[in-house]
Amino acid sequence: MLDLYYNAGSPNGMKLKLFIEELEEIGAAPPHRFIVVRIGAGEQHTPAFLAISPNNKIPAMVDHAPADGGAPLALFESAAILQYLAEKTGRLMATDLRTRFETLQWVAWQVAGLGPMAGQSGWFRTHATQADDYAIARYTRETHRLYGVLDRRLEGRDFIVGDAYSIADIACWPWIVSHAGHGQSLDDFPNLKRWFEAIGRRPATQRAFTEYDDPYANPKFGVRADDALPA
Repeated sequence: MLDLYYNAGSPNGMKLKLFIEELEEIGAAPPHRFIVVRIGAGEQHTPAFLAISPNNKIPAMVDHAPADGGAPLALFESAAILQYLAEKTGRLMATDLRTRFETLQWVAWQVAGLGPMAGQSGWFRTHATQADDYAIARYTRETHRLYGVLDRRLEGRDFIVGDAYSIADIACWPWIVSHAGHGQSLDDFPNLKRWFEAIGRRPATQRAFTEYDDPYANPKFGVRADDALPA
């Protein structure tokens, strides 16, 4: 049994939903249960949750039947969890050396760049208590650059790595859902837009995101157009 801790208002938490729903689609999902962590109620700071996720963030996971037969295994950080789930189930990540690490480097790219920069862009627009044009412009420009990196990667490709949907796509897609809240237009990124829309049509994606609560859906602050994006 897998205990999967998430919140429907977190792009990172939704990665676990996407992974499991894809496996449900083919009848290969391991026994699991999703446990909602109520961020607004402070449940991420409880001793019980901190024992699983010492950084008090979601997602987190406990595998009660790890492959080594030992005690339950707790994991935090979405990149580690996605890799673990892919290796445990033998799904959504190639096993040959080169493709495997090509996949993992794009997962790392998302957690090191796309997520933090887009998250800051959305946060300063949506959750800041006062407008900060400098911060919004800085993070909007960097998010635009990163969207461009992914757009170029997807030229002539259906998926981020090879011909198969993988945890690289699962890591990145939830962070593109909030593109408007990040100050981005997908019309500027035709390859990214095609990929985004195609994954959005997948039945597993639609099931996973039925109750998604976009944390950047209603920005309070914008930014001057000439400050936001590169010339």
